[in-house]
Amino acid sequence: MLRKQITDKYSVSEQISLDDVNTLAESGITLIISNRPDNEEEGQLAFADIAAAAKEKNIKAVYIPFSAGQMESSDVEAFKEATKGNENIHAFCRTGKRASLIWEAANESSQKAKVNSVHFDVVIVGAGTAGISTAASLLKRKPNVTICLIDPASDHFYQPGWTLVGGGVFSAEKTRRNMADVIPKGVKWIKEAVDTFQPSDNKVTLGNGQEVTYQFLVVAAGIKLNWDAVEGLSETLGRNGVTSNYRYDLAPYTWELAQKLNTGKAIFTQPPMPIKCAGAPQKAMYLSCDHWFKQETLSNIDVSFYNAGGVLFGVSEYVPALESYIKKYQIGTHFSHNLVKVDGPNKRAYFETKDGNDQAVIVEAEFDMLHVCPSQTAPDFIRNSPLVDAAGWVDVDKETLQHTSFSNIWSLGDVANSPNAKTMAAVRKQAPVVAQNISDSLEKRQINAIYDGYGSCPLTVEVGKIVLAEFAYGGVVMPTFPKWINDGSKATRLAWILKKDILPPFYWHGMLKGHEWFVKPKMRK
Repeated sequence: MLRKQITDKYSVSEQISLDDVNTLAESGITLIISNRPDNEEEGQLAFADIAAAAKEKNIKAVYIPFSAGQMESSDVEAFKEATKGNENIHAFCRTGKRASLIWEAANESSQKAKVNSVHFDVVIVGAGTAGISTAASLLKRKPNVTICLIDPASDHFYQPGWTLVGGGVFSAEKTRRNMADVIPKGVKWIKEAVDTFQPSDNKVTLGNGQEVTYQFLVVAAGIKLNWDAVEGLSETLGRNGVTSNYRYDLAPYTWELAQKLNTGKAIFTQPPMPIKCAGAPQKAMYLSCDHWFKQETLSNIDVSFYNAGGVLFGVSEYVPALESYIKKYQIGTHFSHNLVKVDGPNKRAYFETKDGNDQAVIVEAEFDMLHVCPSQTAPDFIRNSPLVDAAGWVDVDKETLQHTSFSNIWSLGDVANSPNAKTMAAVRKQAPVVAQNISDSLEKRQINAIYDGYGSCPLTVEVGKIVLAEFAYGGVVMPTFPKWINDGSKATRLAWILKKDILPPFYWHGMLKGHEWFVKPKMRK
């Protein structure tokens, strides 16, 4: 054993033997850590044998294995926990390198945790559409305000484009930007995850232990796609004909499956509300059917829509137009059917519904192509925070978007409990409201900006035509354009041009830059 001292109390080496355990005991070692997976090479001494020998010498042995180059943050946390309170430690792997690297990572993490807290006028949790739009709109009003965006993601996505990727209209890369390129100038970006909120102390604690304090907080943390809520789904996503436009890496697979399917069964699912972009499951279905219709293969394909809800769309004014496409594409609709299990290798989907006696039953369906919309919840760190309602969403006033308990906190986007459709169009209206109310609060003025619940769902029913559904709280129809320009109750070419050609550049160069065309906040009289 070639033992290398990293500190007086921590040493590393290559793979140790049982004799080496005796040597380490004689030198006063009280903890042995293995960073080497068992069976990494033939004839390797098993960790269990080392642990047994160590126990005879009153030495604790801990197994924290990882392959070369694959150390995870969970490994570092386990290492920190194991070494806490232990003063004479020896770690080993195949050469000693991994044992050295994990020590360095743990100590670097500890040093970061000791960094003094930093303060900003406004802290925004989440650098998605809601977070960045709010920061940009606030800077338009208050150029000198200090703003911090907290988000660990390296990429920023134009998610409304993914349905068009799944329909073969956009390339996936067209919907992605580097996060660093879309953070507004003058805004500090902390590339970390939030661990906890301490609203009574006006601070958040990050995953690395750093504290960030604020005068005002904006929670724009988005939504969690709960793939694991459906048994077997995570294991088969991206193969066996199972796909979803709700993921950047899977939307191209949707288009691939649609192109390859010439005969068979195609199933499209929608879970219980709330979900973001409630029309997206149908958009995937209509665009696939449009392709099969134009390829003259639709008559050979049995298309089914399984919806956990009871209606095709929540705003009745738009249902007739959608039903005409259901009829055109000969889609079989199954309402009150919730996907609960997927058997990818055997191409079976299982839905929970109720029989004629109102008893729960499971219905099995075969598929060749299965497009899934996952159930959705607030992110775990939000649901476990003191900011949420009983359902786990951030609790806000539905008009001002101010928190119901903490007056210096606002929330918008998918994570808020305001009863609007969770769409990008909703965020486009919400961001100026939050920015205006924070701006007024900074000046100690009464807040008067209100959000009316506006949301929009461009329902792409075929390549070249869209039913542009626009509505506010209570399902009240709220069109942007007069009917003579665009009749939202019908599929129109103008709505397609808006969706495909106008909205993407408007998003990147307008919305994320703080331009508030058509969305100046309404003010209470």
